[in-house]
Amino acid sequence: MSPDIRKLDARTRDRIAAGEVVERPASVVKELVENALDADATRVDVAVETGGTDRIVVADDGIGMSDSEVRRAVEEHTTSKLRDVGDLEAIGTLGFRGEALHAIGSVSRMSIRTRPRGGSRGTELVVEEGEVVDCGPAGCPEGTTVEVTGLFGNVPARRKYLKTAATEFDHVQSVVSGYALATPEVAVAIEHDGRERFATAGDGDRRSAVLAVYGREVAASMVPVGDARPDGAADGPLAGVEGLVSHPETNRAGREYMTTLVDGRYVTADVVREAVVEAYGTQLAPDRYPFAVVDLDVPPGGVDVNVHPRKLEVLFADDEGVREQVRETVRSALLEAGLVRSRAPRGRSAPEQTEIDAGGGDGGRADDIGTSDVSGASGASGETGPADGSNIDGAGDTGGTAPADHEREPSRRDAGDATDRGRSPGSGGPDAAPSEPTSETAGVDARDGSDGRAAADVGDDAGAAGGDDEPSFRAPSTQRTLDGDATTGTPDGLEQLPSMEVLGQFDGTYLVAETDDGLLLVDQHAADERVNYERLQERFAGDVTTQTLAEPVELAVTAREAALCEEHGDALARLGFRLRRIDDRTVAVATAPALLADEGVDAPALARDLLSEFVDGDPAGTVEGVVDDLLGDLACHPAVTGNTSLHEGTVAGLLAALDDCENPYACPHGRPTVVEFSAEEIAERFERDYPGHGGR
Repeated sequence: MSPDIRKLDARTRDRIAAGEVVERPASVVKELVENALDADATRVDVAVETGGTDRIVVADDGIGMSDSEVRRAVEEHTTSKLRDVGDLEAIGTLGFRGEALHAIGSVSRMSIRTRPRGGSRGTELVVEEGEVVDCGPAGCPEGTTVEVTGLFGNVPARRKYLKTAATEFDHVQSVVSGYALATPEVAVAIEHDGRERFATAGDGDRRSAVLAVYGREVAASMVPVGDARPDGAADGPLAGVEGLVSHPETNRAGREYMTTLVDGRYVTADVVREAVVEAYGTQLAPDRYPFAVVDLDVPPGGVDVNVHPRKLEVLFADDEGVREQVRETVRSALLEAGLVRSRAPRGRSAPEQTEIDAGGGDGGRADDIGTSDVSGASGASGETGPADGSNIDGAGDTGGTAPADHEREPSRRDAGDATDRGRSPGSGGPDAAPSEPTSETAGVDARDGSDGRAAADVGDDAGAAGGDDEPSFRAPSTQRTLDGDATTGTPDGLEQLPSMEVLGQFDGTYLVAETDDGLLLVDQHAADERVNYERLQERFAGDVTTQTLAEPVELAVTAREAALCEEHGDALARLGFRLRRIDDRTVAVATAPALLADEGVDAPALARDLLSEFVDGDPAGTVEGVVDDLLGDLACHPAVTGNTSLHEGTVAGLLAALDDCENPYACPHGRPTVVEFSAEEIAERFERDYPGHGGR
């Protein structure tokens, strides 16, 4: 390569610049839909073929453009939105029409047919690889229609990295859904390969838009969000927060159904999504996310929407202030709907939460605390979360804080009914007698196993002792499920536990043992998790045993999930699921892994969660990750919990089973099972080497 520094030609510069704006078909659709909305359209129709790689058409009934305007619009650095740099501080529109059209035309063949409102004739302009090749009069309705074909045809390296047609369309549909929810006053429709996926009415009702995009079940569960609340609007840097959020029981395993808007612009704002989830407190199980449409009214200068070339990400001037205001506003809406409990001190409830039932009836039902408007949501989706308001935010009847549930790992999906969580395979179930406290654990050698207790029986006492407290919400753990790599809890060069003599239990949670080199603490919950996990791994190895359901179970899904059912059917079959698409809103589950039935898992609901996990277009990798996550979750629920006294035989059996594990040093979520304190470390902590002590 020549070391000379050269100036790039205009065509090469255009292609490079276009790559910053046009990443995939969804990028094209986003720019064109924004332009249509800026043009005062009351209707926007989007049609794509082969995921948008072959053809994209966006038609609107907006103000249109004259011959001279459309010619100028496809030139570089032209826009109808700005006059000078000062306008950047207070821009109130969505797209930079000229910038987007020039970028798109540089990497495709683009045709624009447009006619201004009240105009006598229209104009058709054709751009190929950034050059205008034709422009002249044309007959067309008022508004603008942009057709893009052969995207990235002149940039084969970029085209090669596009995903499957189904995956690319999913991204397109996500963008169109976002703007359909952002602008309920505009009728938005989308079709793929000639088949309509959804169409909104454009009647200005956001709940109506949710009905069109997500279906009746989700729409019925939505709760309105706004700054109006009993004690006044939430303070913060935003001029307003409004939208809709779902009932806690209507949720998904991924956050892709949380739509964030800034002044009507569809954006990615993680701080807003996190604030919405935080507002639910413990009413959402770990790693579950609600449906939400949250629109922020930001004062001029409060946000920069141009920090990202495609204007997808935003930067708030006061991130923490935005987080707090969104969280409090959403929480206020949930509180008013009776779906969360106020933060009253222990033993005292806020006045609006106090309800007296003179007849002694069940006052804790959801429909008794203001949630009758979410008919069809509770339980219908097979999602997690209590069906009533009796244990909100982990609180008991007194409104206080629930005991810490520190044994529960962050779970990717619920593993079934609470009564099933307390059972391990072959256990006595929830009616088994509880373990009795004992101090007779001294002198048990972990390698002895002479009591004859099989490793598989460890879960009996675990099941009896396991609680069913509501899990406290926390952010997704940075630790991950083991996939063969060593974890921080795995000592180098060790495959088995050291020989030890058990001395007893500490805090009903940790086994204390003496080794040749020092002192050992074993987390009994993490240890039992590891044992359960490897046992489940053996059952799931090789071909998965499937179970045919007595009657296919029909699931209400979104249009996106229904499309994924067809695209990733083979990957789902590898897990033992056979799904059949009935229509754009319904799929039927015919078979499920037999293991899930044995463990009491809601298999159909899990199948729906899996559909949304295939969005990234790597079904093989997703299946492996899903199996690991699932087995890790299943291993957690029946594992013996902390604050549980164990019998001597239980301790011996648990340690013997842990010693037989392939990796006895970490639970499936990456937490260490064993912590060792060397004799030298203990002596140093007691300062036994001070001068004159003489080793006494």
